[in-house]
Amino acid sequence: MTTTDLRLTAGDAAAARDAKAAEDAVEAAAARLLGILNDSSAAVLASIGHQTGLFDVMAGLPPASSEQIADAAGLNERYVREWLGGMVTARFVEYRPAAGTYRLDPALAPSVCGQGVDNLARTLQYITLMGGVADKIAHKFRTGGGLGYEDYPDFVGIQAADSASVHDASLVSAILPLAGCVDSLQAGIDVADIGCGAGHAVNLMAGAFPASRFTGYDFFEDAVLAGRAEARRLGLGNVRFELLDAADLDIVEGFDVITVFDAIHDQARPAKVLQNIHRALRPDGTFLMVDIKASSELIDNVELPWGTFLYAISTFHCMSVSLAQGGDGLGTVWGVQLAESMVRAAGFATVDVKELEEDPFNAYFVARK
Repeated sequence: MTTTDLRLTAGDAAAARDAKAAEDAVEAAAARLLGILNDSSAAVLASIGHQTGLFDVMAGLPPASSEQIADAAGLNERYVREWLGGMVTARFVEYRPAAGTYRLDPALAPSVCGQGVDNLARTLQYITLMGGVADKIAHKFRTGGGLGYEDYPDFVGIQAADSASVHDASLVSAILPLAGCVDSLQAGIDVADIGCGAGHAVNLMAGAFPASRFTGYDFFEDAVLAGRAEARRLGLGNVRFELLDAADLDIVEGFDVITVFDAIHDQARPAKVLQNIHRALRPDGTFLMVDIKASSELIDNVELPWGTFLYAISTFHCMSVSLAQGGDGLGTVWGVQLAESMVRAAGFATVDVKELEEDPFNAYFVARK
């Protein structure tokens, strides 16, 4: 065999290896997409498990038949049985064919049961919400603009339940101490919560600090009505709710503390809102802004465990509702760096960015004049 023949043979072998590597890469990519198809289907089924209470019911049962599970949950057996099939194939539920019984995986139970912060099944409801507006969002890719809050009939409830899990566990005990304003709240001050949503956070504060006075602002009427209804149920006399776009807030030095929980990035005019907040604070006041803990640089979010979800919920909701108002469309992933710079640009002299172990999704910005 000549030197030329050896070179050709070596070249053929290298080409064959390259072709095999390319074929393997294509197969791996297809397998990943198939995995995404199955996992996204499991997400929708898991959201049903949360909404119907099936996970909580199963967590309290020994291995049981579909009839027993349906009866305990007060649900239709045929639907429960089909749902169980999906949960078995997703490895959420263990199936014993000889006995015909199902058992929720005990290791998974803490992540899908209860009302606490560990329940990720509650958060999976956002997947079904995004699916419900997918056609409308695809249209906006062609026309621009965005969807209004009225296009998301379930969003307020889902977001309120998600936020409540954090606030119930940490707002009074950890989040407010982070801002250094607990003593003042106990003594009696004026507090505003901007973009208050269904109002649970401001009602929690009003209940914990009866000497202080609280106002919740939101431009979504359903949210304001929900906040008022909860305040009435709790018998709170030191909180009120007003229907107002934060960009139109025209108060000068009226509050000692202003809070915003995951709402600035949704605003049509976030810079204007931040300026209004600065003007509305008294000279020694405190601004507590809670928002998504991510980077303003895409490359830094590649390894973020929930990075894809953040960009998805931004595309399907947060960016879109801002663009619908002709706004800036900051999006969910505006990032800590841009957030801090915008708070400073609004006039705040000091901005401390803090983290809470109890809330890995958010960064906490404590700003003062």
